[in-house]
Amino acid sequence: MTIKSDKWIRRMVEEHGMLDPFEPDQIREVNGQKVISYGTSSYGYDVRCATEFKIFTNVHTSSVVDPKNFDESSFVSIDEDFCVIPPNSFALARTVEYFRIPSNVLTVCLGKSTYARCGIIVNVTPLEPEWEGHVTLEFSNTTPLPAKIYANEGVAQMLFYESDEQCAVTYKDRQGKYMGQTGVTPPKS
Repeated sequence: MTIKSDKWIRRMVEEHGMLDPFEPDQIREVNGQKVISYGTSSYGYDVRCATEFKIFTNVHTSSVVDPKNFDESSFVSIDEDFCVIPPNSFALARTVEYFRIPSNVLTVCLGKSTYARCGIIVNVTPLEPEWEGHVTLEFSNTTPLPAKIYANEGVAQMLFYESDEQCAVTYKDRQGKYMGQTGVTPPKS
């Protein structure tokens, strides 16, 4: 496997619609205002967070977080230009961009340093070959203070690894449960 460059990313968007909307440049300013950068970088793509957030809460429930039997009342949903995550808490969001991963590509996501240096961890599991959808982003606020996440600005970088051989079974082939997700998607059992 080899990591792919900005030229490869542009080609895959043109030929296969790999991500939409697509920003071919690195954007650092919008309407004269500085933003956390997003768009194409040298060897990856910096994704944006949409305005849709789900923040963990214990207001409605006192149950345990169970990935096999997840209670959606564990979340408070908001649709805003930013999200404030309480201290030592967690939120889900989604990317603005919709992905269509080629059959010989694995995509790995890493949080941007701007957030990491503030104690905000961005986690995303790998995007497997032939997965498609909006990426659900997981934000952990590891600090004892409230933490702010900005919508429509960069939050994480996607790295694309192309294999020299085809995998035996793609995510689409096995009909993965998160295929085609379009909103913030909580755990499914």
